[in-house]
Amino acid sequence: MKRIAFSAAACATLAALPAIAEVESQDPIRLTTHDWTGQIINTTILQDVLQKAGYNTELVQADYIAQFAGLKTGDLHVATEIWETTGREAMDEAVATGNVVNMGEGGMIAIEEWWYPSYMEARCPGLPDWEALNNCASEFATSETAPLGRYLGGPVTWGGFDEERVEALGLDFEVVHAGTDAALFAELESAYQREAPIVLWLYSPHWAPAKYDGKFIEFPEYSKACYDDASVGINPDAAYDCGKPTGPIWKVAWAGVEDKWPGAAEIVRNYTLTNEEMGAMVSAVDLDGQSIEAVADQWMADNAAKVDGWIN
Repeated sequence: MKRIAFSAAACATLAALPAIAEVESQDPIRLTTHDWTGQIINTTILQDVLQKAGYNTELVQADYIAQFAGLKTGDLHVATEIWETTGREAMDEAVATGNVVNMGEGGMIAIEEWWYPSYMEARCPGLPDWEALNNCASEFATSETAPLGRYLGGPVTWGGFDEERVEALGLDFEVVHAGTDAALFAELESAYQREAPIVLWLYSPHWAPAKYDGKFIEFPEYSKACYDDASVGINPDAAYDCGKPTGPIWKVAWAGVEDKWPGAAEIVRNYTLTNEEMGAMVSAVDLDGQSIEAVADQWMADNAAKVDGWIN
C-alpha cells in the first residue's frame, strides 16, 4: 500500500511541473545576450517563459552584429533584439542566406540618435538642427579632441555608422566610443549634473530620455537609399549622409529552431514587450539597483496569464 501511495504522490507532483516530456527536444536553446541592460532583461524574461514551457535554455554572451555568424550556423539559436536603427542591414543579409529567420516584431519601437542636454542650446544656437554643430564644435571639444568637437558613441559592437556619418556630413567632430553601456550613461549623468558640454548616443526604450531634459539632433531624414547609394543625399560622394532609421526591434532565430523546437518557435513569435514595460524595468535595474533576475521574476508574476497564453 505504501508503494501505491508513493506512486500516486509522485504522479501528482509530476503533473504540477512543466510538461518536459512534451517538448520536442531537451537540447538547450541558446539565447544571445549583449552589453546593454534592456536586452539582457528581455532575453532573461524569454528564457523564463521558455523554461516554464519545459524547454532547456542557455544564455550566451555575443556581440550584437557578430552574433549573426553563430545564428547562421546554428551555434546560436535566438536573438531578442535586432534594432531597426542599427541592425537591419545585418539582419536582412542573414535572412537572405536562408539560415536565419525573422521571427517578427518584438513589440518595441527603437530610436537611436545623437542627443544633447537642453542646456547646450544656449551655448550652441540653432540646435537641434545638425548644421548648428559645426558652428559650435569647440563648445563640445575636450582636451583630447580639440579643436574638434567630441561625440560620445556607444560601444563599437553596436555599429551605427557614426564615423561614416561624421565624414559624409563634414562634421568637425571626433567619435569617441564608450566602452560599455554603463560607462555611456555614467558619463551622461556626470556631465548633466555639472551642466558640462556633451553630445552622445542615446536610445529609446530606455529611462534616460525621460530622466534628462534634452533633444535628439535632427539630421537629414533617413532613407535606405541614403545608406546604399552615395549619390543619394546632400553629399553626392558619400553614403550615410543622413540620420539613423527608426522602427521596430525585431526577433530572429536560426532557421533550424522551427524544425527542432516548433513549440518554442511559436512562443518566440508570440513574445513581446512594450517600450513602457522596458523603460520601467531598465530603470528598476540601473537606477534602483534591483537585479535583472528579480525584475524578470516580477514581470513573470505580473503577466502570468499572458505567459500562459503564449505557451498553451
